[in-house]
Amino acid sequence: MLRLYDVVLDTLRTMKPVVGKIAEHDADLARQLRRAATSMLLNLGEGAGGRGGTRRQRYFDALGSARESAACLDAADALGYCAIDAALRDRIERIAATLVRLTR
Repeated sequence: MLRLYDVVLDTLRTMKPVVGKIAEHDADLARQLRRAATSMLLNLGEGAGGRGGTRRQRYFDALGSARESAACLDAADALGYCAIDAALRDRIERIAATLVRLTR
């Protein structure tokens, strides 16, 4: 879990300029992406300190936030706000896949 936490934290750092670029066109979408991405990290951290069902629920919440973050990036790309780096999008998908395994 600690490795995934570090991957998510690094992903947030990578997203910072993307969020800024999106904000130039759509402040609401940028805020939503920032909240979803931050929620992904916070729920992962909270889940690591939880037990049983609570832990699993936090990982589910982190998974939902990962998918929401990906959807925000897709929307920004589709609306022409900025091109989304394929590596960033792929990293979020790998985070989501790891969270799926953690929720089983």
